[in-house]
Amino acid sequence: MFEVYQSTFIGLWLIVATIIVQAMIAVRIHRRQEGGYSPGILKPSLDHASIVFRTHRTLQNSLENLIPLLGLVVIALMSEYDSNKLSIIIWMYAISRIIHMILYYKIATKKNPSPRSIFWAIGFLSTFYLMIDLGIFLIF
Repeated sequence: MFEVYQSTFIGLWLIVATIIVQAMIAVRIHRRQEGGYSPGILKPSLDHASIVFRTHRTLQNSLENLIPLLGLVVIALMSEYDSNKLSIIIWMYAISRIIHMILYYKIATKKNPSPRSIFWAIGFLSTFYLMIDLGIFLIF
């Protein structure tokens, strides 16, 4: 059964690898900030102009968006959801999250929507489409 989902699992690996890279970048940048470093504490004075803030928010945003996707992927795998569709959804999500990460690091703006919002929306809509296609939306 799992052989048909090989592309999906590689996509999931990429998503997890991306989050690990985001965590390493955030830790490295947080430890270099002026005025000292307190683990798990982000200075309230920081905003989008700060790379410390942006790396922290990028990691948090990825973690927030990953949980619903992983739950839906487990349900999809257990229900033998179409492997090609699931692979496309996962890869769209993975690539959009990487582009979102790069843009979040580079674009220091409070303005929404911004170019990074497009790629956040692609990831969100991928998850939303999977939820609807699995019929989970009908429960609500």
